[in-house]
Amino acid sequence: MIKSTTVLGLRKDGIAVMGSDGQVTVGETIMKHRACKIRKMYQGKVLVGFAGAAADAFTLFERFEAKLEQFRGNLKRSVYELAKEWRSDRVLRRLEALLAILDSQHSYIVSGTGDIIEPEDGIVAIGSGGPYALAACRALLKFSRLSPREIVTESIRIAGELSLYSNVEVFIEELSDAGSQAETF
Repeated sequence: MIKSTTVLGLRKDGIAVMGSDGQVTVGETIMKHRACKIRKMYQGKVLVGFAGAAADAFTLFERFEAKLEQFRGNLKRSVYELAKEWRSDRVLRRLEALLAILDSQHSYIVSGTGDIIEPEDGIVAIGSGGPYALAACRALLKFSRLSPREIVTESIRIAGELSLYSNVEVFIEELSDAGSQAETF
């Protein structure tokens, strides 16, 4: 289990939202409170977040962005090719990170063991706070009328109150038919 961060992504009503907390932890020490762990890729059409070692995540971001360019934004193919390369390459195989990936139609979690998970409900959650954020997200989806952005924000805040390796600083990226937006809370 990756003992760091909370990243949560949600697809609902034609909107894809991804958020993360801002805490950077090294061992048992909090080193930073406001780090953004999500980014937009491929002409602002794909959201990607990471949990794990930051240097490893940046390597994976670069590799994944190259796959998106190579396959002209075909998310499914890019995800599968990244997972295949990640699993088979000796150097990449040692990277300790997970990626959460969303566009308006697909949701994936990708690991270095070659796992590609496409959740049935369109929600991706990774990091030590991921299970808390996932539970909060599912409850808010079922029992509230909050927007996707509000659901992700509140779910990450709830996780930040429960996980030692997360905080309540929330970074949000959104994709929608009306364009994309970024916000920090």
